[in-house]
Amino acid sequence: MKTSIYLETSVIGAYLDNSEPFRRDLTIRWMEHELCEYEAFISPIVRREIEMMPEPYRTGYLKIIEPIRCLDICEEAAILAEAYISRGIFHRKNMIDAFHVALASVNEIDYFVTWSFGRLANVRKQARISVFNLASGFFVPTIVTPEFLVHVN
Repeated sequence: MKTSIYLETSVIGAYLDNSEPFRRDLTIRWMEHELCEYEAFISPIVRREIEMMPEPYRTGYLKIIEPIRCLDICEEAAILAEAYISRGIFHRKNMIDAFHVALASVNEIDYFVTWSFGRLANVRKQARISVFNLASGFFVPTIVTPEFLVHVN
């Protein structure tokens, strides 16, 4: 059984982002050569965020996510996301981030992959999510950036 990963929108966005060459190049390399080793998922939230992007990026990003399985939105994830907000784990203005993590949690996804250091990929946020999820009986996905999943030759 393959390790499961949830690709948050910033990972997809990095694929065509020329303003961040390191992230772009690493993301391209990882997605083209190593993504197939994982059972990858996105959500309707990722799709919607991409659909709101301007062209010419939107079409390119939609092509990238086309083969990736999409999780269903469920009430349990909505309740968990709201709990993250009410406990101060996420600020209400970052409800989308809370929902991304909640979807990964309720679907027991092994790795939540993001390039969003400030709001998601940091040890304090990971610790708060971990404590809350464990106390509430939810799975705890490990939040990482793509560089943590790249094989070193």
